[in-house]
Amino acid sequence: MTQAASLLAALQATDMLEIDGLYAWHFELHADRPEQLLSIEVMDGSTRRLWRFTEAEVAAAQFDAAGEVWTLSAGASQHRLKCLEALVADSDAPDDEDEEVE
Repeated sequence: MTQAASLLAALQATDMLEIDGLYAWHFELHADRPEQLLSIEVMDGSTRRLWRFTEAEVAAAQFDAAGEVWTLSAGASQHRLKCLEALVADSDAPDDEDEEVE
């Protein structure tokens, strides 16, 4: 994924997210709630983990081009976010199994 001008722009263009090495199965942007602009939910084994970030925290995130990650500070904690692109199968492509062999 190419570098966006800001973490917010990157989040708006991504469909998968990694936080601190964990793949987020669910994340949301709440444009109407600047006090909780970004929420991320992850299952870490059998433990559900949840992070919430304000608009100011998202705006202050710094991009590390070498690791292609955003460093996001929330209070005394720092988190590393990586925006990823999901692989999506083309539903219009013919299935190999359906093709007849002569």
